Amino acid sequence: MKDKGIKYQLCDAQDLTRTLNRLAREIIEFNRGIEGLVLVGIRTRGAPLAERLAAVIAQAEGVESVPVGILDITLYRDDLLRARKTPVVRATDLPVDIHQRNIVLVDDVLYTGRTVRAAIDAILDYGRPGRIHLAALVDRGNREMPIQADFVGIRVNTSPFEEILVRLQEVDGVDEIVVVEKHKSQ
Repeated sequence: MKDKGIKYQLCDAQDLTRTLNRLAREIIEFNRGIEGLVLVGIRTRGAPLAERLAAVIAQAEGVESVPVGILDITLYRDDLLRARKTPVVRATDLPVDIHQRNIVLVDDVLYTGRTVRAAIDAILDYGRPGRIHLAALVDRGNREMPIQADFVGIRVNTSPFEEILVRLQEVDGVDEIVVVEKHKSQ
């Protein structure tokens, strides 16, 4: 599918599946299994990615499921007051007590680090995890904050005039990652 503004496709559906399988194996290996593991997807696209990772991990470990939560960070964003529209706050759903659990925050794109900082603030309001790690499907560099992902699917250097779009079947009706030209006024 060739949309207006797409410079190139980084990843198709098959590549995305392979990348998620690799990330799931890395998470299992790093945690030496799944004891105490909770995947927490950052809304919007981090949530379905966390669900997919949990399914792969559960299958690999021969268990029925791995706990998956969904985190809304709207009220924790540092740009909330600059937003022109009224923010839409959606539910956070953490299915288990996170105290002393190994949390893996899952997000689609790591760029400035501000979303992750907000997610850490939000998760700490729900308890004190044993550890917090970050899984990012795409790390595009150019950080504004000292934040690094522990598990990275794809690393790509982009210019400030490019944007990475992760499109997921659950949200967008297609699985792909594309680089698009960002309007200079954004």
